[in-house]
Amino acid sequence: MKFIEYYLQTDSWLHFLRELLLGYGYFAMYYVVVITLIYYLIFALSIRQTFPLKRGIQYNRIKKLSGSKHLPAVSLLVPAYNEELTIIENVRSLLALNYPKYEVIVINDGSTDNTFQVMVDEFKLEKINPIVADHIQTEKVRGIYYNPEYPTLYFIDKENGGKADSLNAGINLSHYPLISTIDADSLLEKDALTRIARVYLENPEDTVAVGGNVRIVNSCTVEDGIVKNVRFPKKLLPALQNVEYIKAFLGGRIGWSAINGLIIVSGAFGVFQKDKVIAVKGYRGGYPGEDMNIVIKLHRYCLENKIPYRVAFCPDAVCWTQAPDTYRILSSQRKRWGRGNLKNMIEEGIHMVFRPKYKVFGLLTLPYNILFETLNPYVRITGLLAILGYWLLNMTDWQTLVVFALVNFFSCFILSLGALFIEEAAFSRYPRLSDLNKMLLYSFLMFLGYRQLGVLWRFLGHIDYLRNNNTWGTMVRTRFNK
Repeated sequence: MKFIEYYLQTDSWLHFLRELLLGYGYFAMYYVVVITLIYYLIFALSIRQTFPLKRGIQYNRIKKLSGSKHLPAVSLLVPAYNEELTIIENVRSLLALNYPKYEVIVINDGSTDNTFQVMVDEFKLEKINPIVADHIQTEKVRGIYYNPEYPTLYFIDKENGGKADSLNAGINLSHYPLISTIDADSLLEKDALTRIARVYLENPEDTVAVGGNVRIVNSCTVEDGIVKNVRFPKKLLPALQNVEYIKAFLGGRIGWSAINGLIIVSGAFGVFQKDKVIAVKGYRGGYPGEDMNIVIKLHRYCLENKIPYRVAFCPDAVCWTQAPDTYRILSSQRKRWGRGNLKNMIEEGIHMVFRPKYKVFGLLTLPYNILFETLNPYVRITGLLAILGYWLLNMTDWQTLVVFALVNFFSCFILSLGALFIEEAAFSRYPRLSDLNKMLLYSFLMFLGYRQLGVLWRFLGHIDYLRNNNTWGTMVRTRFNK
């Protein structure tokens, strides 16, 4: 009798589990269909913009514009923490920009290496006492340094407060109405600032931010802060990140920008209206995703105050950055990104979701980001468990699983190929046929373990958030040309 009761209970439990898995299957099917449709919508918008972009790049007369007095003055902010190996090349590349009126403000955020000394020695800087605004409260500034021989260069030495705090200190010292954020391990092309200013000038009253395009400098030849010879990365991890960046920036951000739904302006290179940044109280400390945080706040501020605005993207304004080339550094970076994304969605974005007054940003951008970016690791992990359950309970066969996996793979692979098409059609930064072949190869290889690692890193980043871990993580710089 007890055996029969146990059997009935077990059979009932199995029935419940089957129904649960069946319900999850329907959810997963709709989830995949919706995310794929949105991906392809954004990709179609990116493709639609490709040929106008190509014509604009060919005929916008950048050289003539770079000497125009009508270009707005810009303050370039360079936060630096333990950047002794790259900071000099970075600053020299900025001082060599083809732009009529700008200043470079390097902020040493309490570095524990020789960042301070190499800057002072290289540019013969001396301490000054300028008038500094107090728009935003920051950690203590220990000194501001300057050399009249480099009239556009300022150097702030301050106590450690994080990247956001450094940017705020730079804002307080800045003298111009536009600010630009540049990572200290990055290099701008000489006309990058002119190109991004051209996009700003299309609608200067409404354009609150413009993001530049970030490309991987690993394996490229750098001379005097200028990328002379563009090469596809030789190492595995930078190569995978290269095709990942191309897909994200060209296949994604161009499309999101077209509908004013861009949620992030990369911290490596972006331009902002200073008064709007001050209006939202600057960059928020304790946010590893400070670049996303400031853009969310700008969207909310403009929408709540009914200020006409746009957040734009300029794909031909190129910033070259070092990509992590070891598993330890890359995993630390991606966990930080995942932690920052979750923190921004919970503390900044969630209350704007599906509210009509926030327009495209609240009705599409944030729901997309929460459902298909922030929660993606959980869908992936539960999806794998569900597949295991289907197999154990004989609810499917291996042929069906293979077909589903192939459909999913090719739908994603087509998007990667589309991004490469945009790259070749409009920009052609990699002129060698061998580099194009490598991009095709790594666009395929990234689905064989790299994307799965990305899911794991994002999940671990969420765990760090729950543990209230706000550290920056492991980041080791190397010299350019390495």
